[in-house]
Amino acid sequence: QVQLVESGGGLVQAGGSLRLSCRPSGSIFSIDAMGWYRQAPGKQRELVATITTLSGNINYADSVKGRFTISRDNVKIAVYLQMNSLKPEDTAVYYCKANAGGRFFWGQGTQVTVSE
Repeated sequence: QVQLVESGGGLVQAGGSLRLSCRPSGSIFSIDAMGWYRQAPGKQRELVATITTLSGNINYADSVKGRFTISRDNVKIAVYLQMNSLKPEDTAVYYCKANAGGRFFWGQGTQVTVSE
């Protein structure tokens, strides 16, 4: 089992920045990859960015390339999402996800709201 706790969401004006954090606990050494997903009201949950544990391979959604940066801290076993040049369309609940031992685990989500 892996537990995930996100933090760092909030309200920001368009053009601003936020940094999300995700701290896993439990069977952390079984984690193969971690990532951020988001779900806006009335829309399906979508991938934002992912990073693999061993190789550090990174994948971004086209909509956030050049604005968002995913990173990891192998000492704290945490993953971060630096979000710059935020747009109102980035407003959503952001979820951290971990792939571990063939299973998926989700955090509780953190709200990001970008005003005009």
